Amino acid sequence: MTHKRLDRRLLSTVHQIAGSARVRMELGGSPRQMSLCPTLPIIRLKDRKTLIAVLLNPEMNFGDLYSQGDIEVEGDLVRALEALYRAPDRLITRLLSRWLNWAQSCGLHGARKNIHHHYDISTDFYKLWLDPKLVYTCAYFSDSSTSLEDAQRAKLDLVCRKLWLQPGETVVEAGCGWGALSLHMAREYGVRVKAFNISHEQITFAREQAKLQGLESAVEFIEDDYRNISSRYDAFVSVGMLEHIGREHYRELGDVIHRSIGDTGRGLLHFIGKNQPQPFSVWIRKRIFPGAYTPTLRDAMDVLEPHDFSVLDVENLRMHYARTIELWLQRYERCFDQVVERFGLPFARMWRLYLAGSIAGFRVGTLQLFQLAFAGRACKSQPWTRARLYNTNASEQDSQDVQWIRATS
Repeated sequence: MTHKRLDRRLLSTVHQIAGSARVRMELGGSPRQMSLCPTLPIIRLKDRKTLIAVLLNPEMNFGDLYSQGDIEVEGDLVRALEALYRAPDRLITRLLSRWLNWAQSCGLHGARKNIHHHYDISTDFYKLWLDPKLVYTCAYFSDSSTSLEDAQRAKLDLVCRKLWLQPGETVVEAGCGWGALSLHMAREYGVRVKAFNISHEQITFAREQAKLQGLESAVEFIEDDYRNISSRYDAFVSVGMLEHIGREHYRELGDVIHRSIGDTGRGLLHFIGKNQPQPFSVWIRKRIFPGAYTPTLRDAMDVLEPHDFSVLDVENLRMHYARTIELWLQRYERCFDQVVERFGLPFARMWRLYLAGSIAGFRVGTLQLFQLAFAGRACKSQPWTRARLYNTNASEQDSQDVQWIRATS
C-alpha cells in the first residue's frame, strides 16, 4: 500500500470515529479538499504520526497534540469542538477514566495535590482574564449585553438571595476561591463568614482583600480542608467545590454540612454537573483538573438525603456558564502572548483548548451548571415564595412571610 493510500485510509478511519461531526480532517499542509466544504472547521493534523496517535487515543492525544502545535484548527475552534463532542464515546476513554479515579484520589493528601495543580499556578495568571474580583465560576446574565463584572456581581447576589441571608447570621463557605462570595456576603448582607480553602495562593489573596475592604472582623479565611469545618452556623454554601471532592466523599460532605447547620440551617451547592452518569474528560482530568468528577443531580442527593435535608430550589444555569466562558476566552485571547511569554506556548494553547472545550460542552449540553438550595427539616427561616430570587424589591414582603411561617410552625 502506498503512503498516500495509507494516509487516506487512516483519515477515513478518523472520520468514522468522529461520526456525523461536521468537521473536516486534513493531513499535512495541503488544502486539497477545503473548497468542498468551505464553511466547516478544518482540523489539520501535522503528519502520519500525529494521525496514528489520534486514532489510538482520540481524546487524550488530541488535547496534547493541539497543545504541542501538531494539530491546528482552521476556523472557529469552539464550533469544531462542539462537533467533536457529538462523536461516539470510546472504550479507551472509559478505561482511562477508571485509572484516573485511582491515581487522582481526593483524600486529604490527594485533594491538596489536585487543588495545587490548578489553583496555585499563579494568581497573576488568572488576573489576566478573570474579572477584578477573580470570580472563577458561572456568572448570571440578565441579558446578552451584561458585562462580565456585572454578571458576576449578579451571580453573587443570586446565591445570597437563595440562601436567604439575614443580618447577623453566620455562614460557612467550603472552597471559597479568591474570596469574592464571602466578602460579598459580609459587605452586602451583614453576615459573619468563615471560609475554608486549601489553595495557599487563593487564601493569601482573599485575606489581602478582606484587609483592603475593612472586612477582617467579619470574614475569616482559613487555609484548611472542608472536612475540618467545625462549629455551628446558620447557613452553608459551596460554589464550585463539589466537582473536586470525589464521588466517594459525598457522604462525608453531607456529614460536614449536617455538623455545621444541623436540622435548622440552610445551604446551597453550586456545581458543574451532567444529566447522566458519564466519565469526565480524561484530558481535562490529566492536564487541567486532577480528580474532577461532574455529578448528576441524583449523585448530589447522596450529600443531602442521609441527613433528611429538604431541597428548596434547583436551577440549571448551563447557558449562563457558556456565556461566562465565552467572555473569559475573549479576554484570554487578548492576553495570549503574555501567557506564552510567562508559561510557554504549549501551556497557553492547552488553556485555550480547555476554555474553548468548556464552552462547547455547555453549548451542546454535555455539561450542566446546577444550583441546589436546601434546608434542614426543622428550618423555620425560609421565604414563602421564590419572588426574591429575581425581584430585589420582594425582600420586605418575604420578611413578613417568614415571620408568619415562624409563628405558625
